[in-house]
Amino acid sequence: MPLSRAWFLCGLMFLASALSFLDRQVLSVLAPVLTAEFSMSNAVYSRVVFAFVLSYTVMFTVGGRLMDRLGTRLGLAFSVGLWSLASAAHGWVAGPWGLGIARFFLGAGEGACFPAAAKGVVEWMPEERRALAMGVATGGSAFGAVLAPPLTAWGAALFGWRGAFMATALLGLLWLLAWQAAFHGRSEGRETVALRETSRIRELIAQAEVRRLLLARFFFDPVFYFYMFWIPQYLSRERGLDLAEIGALSWIPFFVLGLVQIAGGRLSDRLVSGGWEPRRARIALMLLAAMLTPASWLATRASTAGLAIGLMSVLMLAHGIWISNFMTLIGDLVPSRDVGTVVGLTGTCGGAAGMISNLLIGPVADGYSFVPVFAATAILYPLAWLILAGRPGLAVLFGKGANR
Repeated sequence: MPLSRAWFLCGLMFLASALSFLDRQVLSVLAPVLTAEFSMSNAVYSRVVFAFVLSYTVMFTVGGRLMDRLGTRLGLAFSVGLWSLASAAHGWVAGPWGLGIARFFLGAGEGACFPAAAKGVVEWMPEERRALAMGVATGGSAFGAVLAPPLTAWGAALFGWRGAFMATALLGLLWLLAWQAAFHGRSEGRETVALRETSRIRELIAQAEVRRLLLARFFFDPVFYFYMFWIPQYLSRERGLDLAEIGALSWIPFFVLGLVQIAGGRLSDRLVSGGWEPRRARIALMLLAAMLTPASWLATRASTAGLAIGLMSVLMLAHGIWISNFMTLIGDLVPSRDVGTVVGLTGTCGGAAGMISNLLIGPVADGYSFVPVFAATAILYPLAWLILAGRPGLAVLFGKGANR
């Protein structure tokens, strides 16, 4: 595939990942409004979040297999179509149960998005451009989260909270038209080979490298789930901010994430082009990221909400470096035909941890505060790095020579 066309498709995947986070963040931004309207405690809200994480977790693996079987074109179109309809359904709910059902189907649609993006990048991009392309294709998620707070606050002020959900559904349908137009008259090439050669999940899990990827994601993903779904609640309950103030501040950490996610991929590619072995480059940058994450705990001790947001932004800066290299590392370690499946498996492990953590966060926040949760976020990335690197990774990172 010509490089210019590959970059164009990466741009569309950037928009898809942006929409996925825009759609899911609408609930997070509106959480103070909805919890009041439906008389939900933090514990009840955590169960609504659980419904999303449950289906998202399952569909990460099922969706990854779907991408490897259908190909990125058809698989991603199905994914975006399903979650756009689910987003529209939020506008019709009458209570927590309806909200939970709508969240469940939203997660079912969004679960396949990142396996599709990772698969497309690995198939369409040369190795020396892959980390940057991965940062672009998946980095839209951060910008979707950036746009969600101000757009949701603005849309809810004009059209009510139901109209805010409807608007995101319309954006998804417009994306579908653009995606189908991009493939008009073209085949997907290499993905037809992937249809015949997809490995079984059992064979993949038998590999030690894959097991390390799965376990590492189990430990670091709960941090990001917390930032996605609970920061507006934290700012409302413990910092006393209203919806407009939340909309004005809570986008900042995700903006930092979006910039750094792309830059982190670019830096990794430059190291590889300069002679670093790919795995060594990814592991080294992820170590740097892990060392920055304890700043998250300090957010609870900040004297102002603005300073707390700044410290949260350090965590998201670290996550941007981490996730672009983590996703690219998967492409380095497994054949391209299995990338969607392995990304899906890691997402399922992370989602399982996210389900557990979200059910704990609500009662902890109701009974005590968010302080213990922020304290946990300070240690999980370093722990995940130790698991991911292992003895082989340490040997690669600190071994003699940097050449491939």
